[in-house]
Amino acid sequence: MSDPVSGEAIEIARPTDNLVLPFQAEQADVLGRLAKLGPTVNTILSRHDYPEPVSRLLGEAVALTALLGASLKSDGKLILQASTDGPVDLLVVDFVVPGSMRAYARFDADRLAALGANDDVLLLGHGHLAMTIDRGIDAERYQGVVPLEGTSLTEAADTYFQQSEQLPSFIRLAVARHFQAGENGEGVWTWRAGGLLVQKLTREGGLVSPKTFEEDWTRAKSLAETVEDHELLDPTLAPERLLYRLFHEEQVRVYRAIPLTTYCSCSRERVGEMLQRFSGEDLSDMVVDGELWVSCEFCNARYHFDPNDFGIE
Repeated sequence: MSDPVSGEAIEIARPTDNLVLPFQAEQADVLGRLAKLGPTVNTILSRHDYPEPVSRLLGEAVALTALLGASLKSDGKLILQASTDGPVDLLVVDFVVPGSMRAYARFDADRLAALGANDDVLLLGHGHLAMTIDRGIDAERYQGVVPLEGTSLTEAADTYFQQSEQLPSFIRLAVARHFQAGENGEGVWTWRAGGLLVQKLTREGGLVSPKTFEEDWTRAKSLAETVEDHELLDPTLAPERLLYRLFHEEQVRVYRAIPLTTYCSCSRERVGEMLQRFSGEDLSDMVVDGELWVSCEFCNARYHFDPNDFGIE
């Protein structure tokens, strides 16, 4: 891009974190998206005092939802929800176009404590993973549902792509705590997450033979499989550089990055309207020591109400 006055070239600063970067590897004819999340996922996970395994699982769900939600081209929302019989019985992540996110997890602390150190795969147990696209009140919802059968989110997502989109796909998710150095040798541990999604394009009209199609996909998938977790999580490794490292032989091209931020739609007014829909008996059960408090499951904000305002003494 050039300066309209001087005509000199202007370098446009690209975001390097909290983003989804769409790309295309032209030689292999594949599309993909790369997600790198720093403060965004750290804010989401730090709002609750989750045990570390739960934070890692929810971080994976956030990265997965970012990769999926970034494909939406118009106003709307993608909702990822995992309901299971495992120690973590509920995961919910919302992605609102163009890139606002929120999430929370519900878990059984006793069942979680009974798991071994390497039993993260058992966190979800059996259930289902649902991905819902909500384009507003004037549009029909779309929902894809796949089973969770003691599998990871990555495996469930792979099943979803095979069944719903019927495209050869590769997905890798990574979550870890990262030490961020500060002044005087001090620092803090923060959460980071990342993800890579690669999908083979299909061509209409039989322009590519099945053999060539398979060879292209096998080559692109093999390159994608070389990505390491630390590359997806490294805040100093620019997303463009990582994609070039992986796919430079395939003439990789990147598109406009989609910035990611956090949000929450809760407010005292909305919570008050919700409370109005409860019966007097249910509201009485919520009162503790004469106080009525409601916490948002997403952002953990707490709202105080006077029980007398609802006719409760």
